[in-house]
Amino acid sequence: MEPLKSIVNKTTMNKKFAVIGLGVFGSAIARKLAERGADVMAIDENEERVQHIAQEVAFAVTLDATNLQALEAQNLRDVDAVVVSIGSSFQEMLLCVFQLQEMGVPRIIARAQGPVQRKILEKMGVQNILSPEMEVANNVAEQLINPGVLMCVQLPDDYEIIEVEAPSKIIGRSLEDIGLRKKYNINLVTVLRKSKDDNAHHINGVPSPESFINPGDIILVFGQVKDINRFIEINA
Repeated sequence: MEPLKSIVNKTTMNKKFAVIGLGVFGSAIARKLAERGADVMAIDENEERVQHIAQEVAFAVTLDATNLQALEAQNLRDVDAVVVSIGSSFQEMLLCVFQLQEMGVPRIIARAQGPVQRKILEKMGVQNILSPEMEVANNVAEQLINPGVLMCVQLPDDYEIIEVEAPSKIIGRSLEDIGLRKKYNINLVTVLRKSKDDNAHHINGVPSPESFINPGDIILVFGQVKDINRFIEINA
């Protein structure tokens, strides 16, 4: 699964995207891509939704996204990717994805609501599938189990990336002394440290073995779920 944030975190300048389906999720993606400097075509069959976002994106079009001729008229083969976020009807979303595949659209990103929809999209050959509800569920569950966890991204093969308040037993120690990789088989991606200027956390660069963990630090770590949970439990 491609993490939900990866769509808008990549460089978008001079890139072209289409977002089909302008519900809450689709509209949020369209707006964020536009904010990052991309040319965005927002598409929905509901004219009110299209008009609501028209001033925030490069193009806004009202059309039936299951109609091949209507889609072909928008030159969607020329965009870098199409995000399909039709939530009202899974059948319509499947037909839209099929039409885009027939057109030869280079990259299709589709939203799946549940494991059955995901399996169907996988059978169709869709490689980029988003499950925002599952991402939210994973985050909430992780935060309830480990209150210090601020963010959790589930990855294949039982791996994850989490953003967590630095456990109390590693405060004041160097990364070499903590031994994240040697003792716990996990990797530290970076440290977020609170700035005195704005009282907000900022990335503290690429940590070295000599880097120390300060009170109030947030750490971003990568590893298998069991190893990360063991690290948190031992050092809480």
